[in-house]
Amino acid sequence: MLAKNQTLTVLGCGTMGEAIVRGILRSGRLEPAQIFATDRRAEVVKALREKHGIRTTSDNREACRAGDVVLVCVKPHEVGPLLRDAETGKVLAGKLVISIAAGIRLDQLAGWLPQSAVVRAMPNTPCLIGEGMTVIARGAGVTDDQVEVAKAIFGCVGGCLEAEDKTMDAVTSLNGSGPAFAYIMLEALCDGGVRMGLRRDTAMQIAAQMVQGAARMVLQTGLHPAALKDQVTTPAGSTIAGLLILEDGRIRSVIARAVEEAAQVASKLGQSS
Repeated sequence: MLAKNQTLTVLGCGTMGEAIVRGILRSGRLEPAQIFATDRRAEVVKALREKHGIRTTSDNREACRAGDVVLVCVKPHEVGPLLRDAETGKVLAGKLVISIAAGIRLDQLAGWLPQSAVVRAMPNTPCLIGEGMTVIARGAGVTDDQVEVAKAIFGCVGGCLEAEDKTMDAVTSLNGSGPAFAYIMLEALCDGGVRMGLRRDTAMQIAAQMVQGAARMVLQTGLHPAALKDQVTTPAGSTIAGLLILEDGRIRSVIARAVEEAAQVASKLGQSS
């Protein structure tokens, strides 16, 4: 993480930016005085300062000048205009710049900031509760130490791993869009419980805890999901009966194709910047 005399700048401290700030402060890795956040709206700047005790401004250049590491959290279509600015490029020279904008490739970031170390990151919305997943890709010349800084930042809001830039469209689909796919499956499970007589609030609590527990089983045991599925599936039992209905509905190919389609759309995001 950053040294005690260094500053993290968060450009565009909206929902995701604030979640990261909150996670960092909760972890104790940085003091409030070490974080400098920006937003275009004066009321948001004031609220961030009052809520978290961090330094805030509406001037992106001022914040970039103060930051040793700069986290770019603006919307994809805003990244190009922000980083193409010649003065901003000058003050970011030699610094680590991390972008979480979907669809903005490393070659674009490097083209706008040829003298900076650039990292691309794709977090997801469960970061808002500290249970997120973030995947990062490093640009040319980014050191292992700089990658560790990026991992430490996102580690404050969940898990973090490194991948190649060429895989980031798939990452955007699976990690960024994936929670929405999980929510619709969770909703369907709940509907099934209601159909069979459960109250909706009861069905939702059961289904959500069940999905969370199943996911943790995969992460903590390291077993393949198929092996864990077989542990639940007894001969002539209810589980195999339900599984065959899911297979009749081609659930595997439908879910996989949803990831594929989202990845294809992700590949076009940010390309007008």
